[in-house]
Amino acid sequence: MYSLSDFDFDLPPERIAQLPLPDRSASRLLQLDGDQITDRHFADIVDQLQPGDLLVMNNTRVLKARFFGVKETGGQVEVLVERVLDNRTVLAQVRASKSPKPGNRIRLADAFDVTTGERAGEFFTLHFPEEGGDVFELIEAHGRLPLPPYIEHTADEFDEQRYQTVYSKEPGAVAAPTAGLHFDQPLLDKLQAKGVKLAFVTLHVGAGTFQPVRVEDLSAHKMHSEWYTIAQETVDAVRAAKAAGRDVVAVGTTSLRALESASQSGQLVAGSNDTALFITPGYTFKTVTRLITNFHLPKSTLMMLVSAFAGYHEIRKAYQHAIANEYRFFSYGDAMLLTTNSR
Repeated sequence: MYSLSDFDFDLPPERIAQLPLPDRSASRLLQLDGDQITDRHFADIVDQLQPGDLLVMNNTRVLKARFFGVKETGGQVEVLVERVLDNRTVLAQVRASKSPKPGNRIRLADAFDVTTGERAGEFFTLHFPEEGGDVFELIEAHGRLPLPPYIEHTADEFDEQRYQTVYSKEPGAVAAPTAGLHFDQPLLDKLQAKGVKLAFVTLHVGAGTFQPVRVEDLSAHKMHSEWYTIAQETVDAVRAAKAAGRDVVAVGTTSLRALESASQSGQLVAGSNDTALFITPGYTFKTVTRLITNFHLPKSTLMMLVSAFAGYHEIRKAYQHAIANEYRFFSYGDAMLLTTNSR
C-alpha cells in the first residue's frame, strides 16, 4: 500500500519550464515501455503509432478565468473562475482579506459587477450581470489567462496562443490539457495520413489539478471533481480500435480520466457527468492502453495516476532519467509516451 511520501521526488527548480518552445512539436519525448527508456523527439510520435491506433484528445478551451477586483468596502479581491454553471453563474475561488457574504457586490477588472451567492465548499457562487454579454463573453473580454502557479511570469499574448491546444473548442477549463500542447496541425496531418485515427472528449480541467495531496494516507484524500462529456462517435471509434486490436492512446491525463470514468461499468459509454475518479497503483485500466503525458508535480494525484498506468518503479526510474538528462518539466515542458503495464 502506497503513501503520499512514496510519490515525492527532488526536482531542481531549473527543470521547471517557464516558457514554451517556439515550435510546439519541438519538445523532447521520453518513451517508457516496461522498464525500457528511449529518448526521442516529440515529432517521432508518428513513428511510434500504427495505422488504426486511436488518439483521444481533450478539446476543452482554457477560459481567461483570473480577475482582480474590489469589494464595495474597497478591499482587494482576486477571483479565479472554477466552473461555469450557466450563462449568468459561476463557481469561483475568491481570495480576500475577509470573505464576502451572500449579496455582496464585487467590481471585477473595473468593468462589471458580480454578486456573491451561497458558498459551495471552498468555492463561492458568483452571479454575473444581465448586460454586457453572457458569462463566456465577459470572461473572454475582461479576464486574464490563469497560468499555473509555478510559472513565474504574467500571461502575455504568446501565452494566450500557446496555452491552448490547436484543437481547443469547448470553453470551460481553468488549466490546459498540457499533453496536447505538443501537437501542431502539420503533425496531426502526418498522423492522419499514416492512418492514425483521431477522436475527442471534453473534460474541463479545474484548478484542483494543481492542489497538492495533504494527507499521508491516500484513502483519506478527497479528489477534486471535474465535468466531462463523451460523444457516441468517440465511443464508436474506441470500440472499432479495440475490435481491430489497435491501441487507444489518451492524449493527457484528462483524456484518460474522462475515458476511464465513463468505463466504470466495464465498457465505455457515452454521456456527460462529474468525475472524482482517483487513480492510484492497483487500478485496472479498462479502456486506455497508451498515454501521452507531461512530467508531473511531486506528491500530485497525476504522479499517482502515471505510476498506476506504467508501474511505480518504472516511473521512478523514468523520472530520475528525465532529471539527469535535463528534460523540461510541467505544463510547458517535455512529454512522455507510456504503455500500460496491465494490458
